[in-house]
Order: sequence, then C-alpha cells, then structure tokens
Amino acid sequence: MIAAQDLSPAELAALLHFHADAGVDWLLEETPVDRFAEFAAARPARSMPGQDTAASARQVESPADRRADAPNRQPPGRSAPARGAPAAPAIQQNVAMPDEQAVAAARFAAESARSLGELKTALEGFSGCNLKNSARNTIFSQGDPASGIMVLGPMPDADDDREGLPFAGKAGLLLDRMLAAIGLERSTIMLGNVVPWRPPGNRPPTQAEMDICRPFIERQIALAEPKHLLLLGNFTARFFFGGTGTIHTMRGQWRDVAAGHLILPALASLHPQELLNAPASKSLAWQDLLAFQAKVAKG
Repeated sequence: MIAAQDLSPAELAALLHFHADAGVDWLLEETPVDRFAEFAAARPARSMPGQDTAASARQVESPADRRADAPNRQPPGRSAPARGAPAAPAIQQNVAMPDEQAVAAARFAAESARSLGELKTALEGFSGCNLKNSARNTIFSQGDPASGIMVLGPMPDADDDREGLPFAGKAGLLLDRMLAAIGLERSTIMLGNVVPWRPPGNRPPTQAEMDICRPFIERQIALAEPKHLLLLGNFTARFFFGGTGTIHTMRGQWRDVAAGHLILPALASLHPQELLNAPASKSLAWQDLLAFQAKVAKG
C-alpha cells in the first residue's frame, strides 16, 4: 500500500478524481479502523463455548459502532424515560418500493404537476428511485422554454452532480461552443437530462430506473412545449427512439417523439463527451448541428 505522503500532488489529485468518478464522495469514518485486528480479537472469543456473545461484541466494538449506538445510551446521572412518556420520533428513511409501484408513483407525481416549477418540486420530493439515494443533486432542466428548443443528454456525470447543473465541466464547455457555432446559448434554450440523478460510478441506469424516470422527463417536455428537440448521446437516442442501434446509426435523422400531448421532431447527435474521447467525430456532430440549425430556421 502506498501512503498518501509518498504521492506527488499530481498523483494524489488523479487518485481523488478516480475515487470521485467511482462514486466515492466522502469518507465514512473520522478515524481509521483496523478491521483485521477486530476480527483477530473476536476469533478466540467466538471459539470459546458458553462465552457471552454480547460481551464478546463489546470487546471488539469499533468507533463506528459506538457512534451508531450512542442515541440508545443514557448519559450518566440520567434515568430512562418513564413509562407512558411519548417516544422520540423515529428518523424517516427512504423505503424501497416495488418497481411497478415506483413507476405508478412517478407517473402520478409527474402528471399532477401543472408547471415546470411544480414538476421540479415534485421531482425533488420523489423518493421512489434508488439513484436519488447516492446522488448529491437532482438535476432538473434549465433555461428558457419560450425558445422552443430543448437539448437533452443522458444522465448527470460527476461534474453535473457536484455543480447541480446539466452539462457542467469540460463536456458542458464544449457544448457551449457547439451551440454558439449555430447562434445559440444555454441561457436562451432548455437544457436537461433524461435521468435526473447520477448513477453510482456513472454506470448505465437499469431498465427499472429508466421506467421510473420516464414520466418526469416526458412531463418536462410536455410542459416546456419545445418545437425542436436535440438528443445527445447513444443512451438518449435509444431512450426516445427505441431499438438497440448506436448513435452513429441513429444520428442525423429527424424522427417524431411523443411526450404527453405533444409529437415533436427530434434529431440525435453525438454527446460532447463522446467528441472529447474521439475528436475525429466532430465533423459528424457539425453536420448534425447544421441540420438542426436549418430546421429551427424554418420554424
């Protein structure tokens, strides 16, 4: 094992970025705990017949265990609550629900919203998707719905999740330049993601997670009422177009997309992150942007 003090600043920064991209956002312990020593200390106690298991557990109690058990302990000199006294309210936690029930709850919450503001509040209060439990922020579409233009990406990445904004970081900067090349800017259009929460480690969302998120993004489109939709990335194109094709087979083709009462034209293109990974594809993205510009100009 390499100690942190043996790493150069650049190596340490790279290691921290690696952990952040893997979904490790903070440490769970204030002090290090030697789990191997705990196991070694508990092993003889477990092997002795008749040993009090509760006493054995107390012998190897870790700092984390003591912190977790602290609310159940009485401070010195204080007696236990009298019988009949109201119990302290339990801490509310997110309870997992069946996927079908979560989809139905998402659909009800989305359809009940009568404005983008109400939908944002409903989405932030929704707890039926497990992706929300590991994400820092709920990423909602931003911009000006009056523009009639909506640009959607797949799901937030680490930069989006930290900033609480869609298309942050290097990919966002590249998207800004792409939009500027056809006379657009993010503040004058709508920008958003299909999935509002970053999956741990940037993994692809499961089918159940996609089904739960679908009512919210379709309701965002229906309330914003864009006239033209630009879909960025392989995941986003498959989400709306269906099928198993790649972005290279689906890009550059105008297709109709249904969202609530709307049926609007949508064009798929490469995601800015894909262009950062493969700069040679920028010429394809430029062709798509010109086609999108021409369509918008026609109204």
